[in-house]
Amino acid sequence: MNGFSAGEEDSRGPPEQVCCLVDDGFRCHRPAGNASYSKRIQKTVTQRRLKLHLDLVARHIYICDYHKSVIQSARSKRKRRDSEDDSNETDTDIPDVDFFQLQVQTLRRYKKFYKVTTRPSLNKAQLAETLLKHFKTIPVNEKEALSYFIYAVKSNNGGKSDQKSGSENT
Repeated sequence: MNGFSAGEEDSRGPPEQVCCLVDDGFRCHRPAGNASYSKRIQKTVTQRRLKLHLDLVARHIYICDYHKSVIQSARSKRKRRDSEDDSNETDTDIPDVDFFQLQVQTLRRYKKFYKVTTRPSLNKAQLAETLLKHFKTIPVNEKEALSYFIYAVKSNNGGKSDQKSGSENT
């Protein structure tokens, strides 16, 4: 006896619900998760030219965890992947910063601080993409930046970590 009667369902929802997507012409048969295929997600799929679309016979809009991760990774990698193929750049050349995770107010502060000109009334995705392009154009002298960072950490700390460890032993 396993503790479940034959007619009981668990809290995950109906077991017959499978992913509502058609992937490159084939219906996905993975179990559906709690992520939905919203209009915003559909727009991302279209913009990234993923070969996904909603199955018209599906009675829900829930997608599996696999397709959720595919869509999220396509969203975060953006167009950089295409340009890397052309110029043989590596991931270490360009930092992976996801401006899409930042709040709109933070994006606006960045825009104001760097005086980035954009057209008015951009939505968050457009603003993030514009600022990401700007961010990638900022030249950085890595050696100088690291030296300054180490100096700032040491001078702001004032050697307190060394003093604390020394005073605890006495």
